[in-house]
Amino acid sequence: MFGPFTAVLAAAHTLTMTVSDALAPFLGTASAAAAVACLTLGVRLLLLPLSYLQVRGEKTRARLAPRLAALRERHGRDPERLVAETRELYAREGTSPFAGCLPALAQAPVFTVLYGLFTIPEIDGAANALLALPLAGAPLGTTLPQAVAGGAAGSVPVFLVLLALLAALAWATRRWLTLPALVQQASGGPQAPAPGLLTYLPFTTVLVAVFAPLAAGIYLAASTAWTLLERLALRRLVRVG
Repeated sequence: MFGPFTAVLAAAHTLTMTVSDALAPFLGTASAAAAVACLTLGVRLLLLPLSYLQVRGEKTRARLAPRLAALRERHGRDPERLVAETRELYAREGTSPFAGCLPALAQAPVFTVLYGLFTIPEIDGAANALLALPLAGAPLGTTLPQAVAGGAAGSVPVFLVLLALLAALAWATRRWLTLPALVQQASGGPQAPAPGLLTYLPFTTVLVAVFAPLAAGIYLAASTAWTLLERLALRRLVRVG
């Protein structure tokens, strides 16, 4: 495994176990799950400036969409002129076509480390002790198929509650984030994607959680809830133009 990635993963594991131990006197066997949620929310809080830039870039692109559509209509038969006019428009506005995309890409390695922490069975040559800790009798390293196949019926309700929560968050994300964003893009001209199967992408978290370890499902729930609330707030607060 890549050296720096292993070092960061080991540090994140140590931090999560420390938080879990600190919460144990108050939360008992739920402390590990709470530590997973706390670490997830803490990292998302640190990444808030990047999220702000991402939303700002998205709103800038949405504001420029009608003007870009007009340029496509006017210079569609002259690709070189279209590219030049598009570059000039972005330059005048002090932005770029990648505004909002780069902050999202910058966050990807962080989310990769977090997801690895909650799924990789061995970290830095030792067993991932976090995955052995339980939530309501279900080890955080257990998947739903393993719980069913192993006859651990008492663990299944934990997964069902988590899946229901993820489904509710996916519905809210589709209703309040995905659909409004696609409608806004559609105002940018005929090349914008029409609402369809793309609007159901938030529900992929439910599918992932079915086969991922319980710890990863908790991470997905905490991260999705944060994203929903964060985007709703930022879309109201961020002003462009």
